[in-house]
Amino acid sequence: MSGTKYIYTIDLGTGGPKVALISTHGKVLAHEFEATSLDLLPLGGAEQDPGEWWQAITNASKRLMQQNEIPLEDIIAVSCTAQWSGTVAVDKTGDHLMNAVIWMDSRGQPYLDKITGGPLKFEGYGIHKVPTWIRKTGGLPTNSGKDPIAHILYIRAEHPEIYEQTYKFLEPKDWINLKLTGIFAATFDSITLHWVTNNRDIANVSYSEKLLKMSSLERSKLPDLVAPASILGPLKSEIARELGLNPGIPVTTGTPDLQSAAVGSGAVKDFEGHLYIGTSAWLTCHVPYKKTDLFHNMASLPSAIPRRYFIANEQEAGGACLTWLKDNVLFHPDELMVESKQDNVYQAFDRIVEKTAAGSQGVIFTPWLNGERTPVEDHLIRSGFHNISLHTTREHLIRAVFEGVAFNSRWLLQYVEKFIKRPFPQLNMIGGGANSHIWCQIHADILQRPIRQVKDPILANSRGMAFVAAAALGLANFDQISDNIEISNTYEPNPETQKLYDELFTEYLNIYKSTRKIYQRLNRSPSS
Repeated sequence: MSGTKYIYTIDLGTGGPKVALISTHGKVLAHEFEATSLDLLPLGGAEQDPGEWWQAITNASKRLMQQNEIPLEDIIAVSCTAQWSGTVAVDKTGDHLMNAVIWMDSRGQPYLDKITGGPLKFEGYGIHKVPTWIRKTGGLPTNSGKDPIAHILYIRAEHPEIYEQTYKFLEPKDWINLKLTGIFAATFDSITLHWVTNNRDIANVSYSEKLLKMSSLERSKLPDLVAPASILGPLKSEIARELGLNPGIPVTTGTPDLQSAAVGSGAVKDFEGHLYIGTSAWLTCHVPYKKTDLFHNMASLPSAIPRRYFIANEQEAGGACLTWLKDNVLFHPDELMVESKQDNVYQAFDRIVEKTAAGSQGVIFTPWLNGERTPVEDHLIRSGFHNISLHTTREHLIRAVFEGVAFNSRWLLQYVEKFIKRPFPQLNMIGGGANSHIWCQIHADILQRPIRQVKDPILANSRGMAFVAAAALGLANFDQISDNIEISNTYEPNPETQKLYDELFTEYLNIYKSTRKIYQRLNRSPSS
């Protein structure tokens, strides 16, 4: 092939899909986004409509392809990434049977407890079951009930008619690949959070009969497994017409969002870290070994890069805290709100935070709006503003949200660095939060690590998928990725704020220790 070639990428986030054209060297040519809705239901439910996902993808694709940036023959593959830890029940024709149960949903927790529990418990798990799960998978089903294993148990118990009709339960990424190719499959990395695969041979992940029996999941209702960074099949003709692409071009196997972000951040070598602040948040890196930190809900799991592990962890709410502040507090549509529309509200937040003194006058925000996964597994903990006084202003509250998310990242940082037995010399920052210069600086100050702001940070996942596709096609290798990542700015820690943030971080941890039992009592009731 001659000339620059491009990958058509789909990145399905919780807020909606991005579609983009990205060169095999990671250069973004064009992209479009379409918002989708989220249904938050009683008792911890969180669902989205796969039909709305697909309509949003096709709508965004039409706008993208109408730009006529390049000839169609220069688009040589399709590659998809998506929110992880979700469940789409489909029939034999590939049609979804109900809304997708997504990563925020905890309704399967009581059914999971029957699977993971026992007469003698350790950290909520039956002590005789822990060694088998850790030895084979590297981790354990989360007690919160937010993994696909719990989603499937919930559907079986609460929607038996759907369960019986289900041919396969698929992750969101694998459902999109089914739409693209007609192939029911999962990759070694996307299937991991079902906790029924043997991951000890990273090059040949397979279902474990023992784990299937322990989990009570039916192998026949789970997809066949394929290796990451490979070709899944050709793009279906009718789907090509919907997306505006040539039929028959290769569709690569894709990867979930944590793994695509790890690649798209440019921090792909072992122990090179990246920080993601999107709807959720995480701080992770690739590692050359399989390891588990059971106490802080972290483990080495299969990566998007063949024969590689990465440290899996996730904070439930990152940028979602700002969305909550905007939609539920400052601009909530009630009788007190005048008829007006605030454009570029996040930029206004940035300006306010830049003018507000570090430390928010002692106000601390805890960002546990949907419980927490790491560094603690606690689905009952909740958020709060702490140390509010008559002198507290809106400015202090807004900056406290920025700082609270960074405090949680620091909490996670200390355990990730213990996991890899070394400090990060720097961290690449991606996601929508990385568009904020002040939030990058706050993270540098609170984490006390240099923060490198990756260019086009909201497209890191899409860029990662272009790199993975290029590798699958034999046009690139993963060692070249860091050379093709542009850094917009580097933020050095401000030594003048170190003592202040050290003190506030100590109290941040004390708030969790002091309030967790209160929240357990408050949120165990059916009405919570």
